[in-house]
This record gives sequence, structure tokens and C-alpha cells, in this order.
Amino acid sequence: MSDEPKPEKKLFIDEDWKSQAQAEKEELERRHAEEATQQTGEKTGQEGPEPPWPQPTLSFLATTLGTQAMVALGLVPRPGSDQPEVHLAQAKHFIDTIQLLMDKTEGNRDPDETRLMDGLLHDLRMSYLAVQQNPHRTQGSAEKS
Repeated sequence: MSDEPKPEKKLFIDEDWKSQAQAEKEELERRHAEEATQQTGEKTGQEGPEPPWPQPTLSFLATTLGTQAMVALGLVPRPGSDQPEVHLAQAKHFIDTIQLLMDKTEGNRDPDETRLMDGLLHDLRMSYLAVQQNPHRTQGSAEKS
């Protein structure tokens, strides 16, 4: 072994490399943003970003379930179809789900939410009975309830 000191290693930083790496990173982020915008536009049939969703509320949830029940009762045509289809078991499921929400949120609803859900359940149940008793209805999948 020799007693000579080892030469110190020098660190050489290429400043051009740093700026090139930063420019590549920014370009990659820009491309990702463009792709996301294009994908969203293709899914919604629109250019640009998807419109904002409404605030999630109990009323919004109940009316969404109610709309699904109306579709299943044949009161509203299925999306993408001109013909209504009756699916009583599916309608009953949505009506029962609204009732479950009523039961689980007891004491936590405001008066407007309670009125909305009570009215919705009443209307849906009356519609269910009317469709069930109508012998000339067409059922989408020969369901029996």
C-alpha cells in the first residue's frame, strides 16, 4: 500500500441535462393532460372536460333510485330505446332500496327530504300496483313478482 493520497473525485453536473430533463417532463405532462381531455370528450360525446356532477345529497340519491324504478316500471323508456319495458322485480328492488334509505336515515333527514322521499315512495308504489294489475303490460324478461 502506498501512502500517497488518493485523488479527489470531482462531480460534474451538466446544467443542459437538467433543463432538457425538465422540458421532457413538462412535455410528458402536457401529453397526459391532452389524452385525458380527449378520452373524456369521447366518452361524453363532447369536446373538453365532462360537466361537473351535482352535489351528492340524499334527495339526489332518492330521485336517482326513483328514476330507475320508473324505467323498470315502463313509465320511462330505457336509455337508448324508444320502447318502455316492464321489469317488476327490478322496480320492486329500487322501491325497497328507497324504503331502506328512509329507515336508515330516520332522525337525520330534514323535512324537505322526508317529504320528497314519502311522496316518491307513494307515487312509485301506486304505479307499481297499477302496472302489476294491468294484464296487457309487456314484460321485458317474463318476470313474475
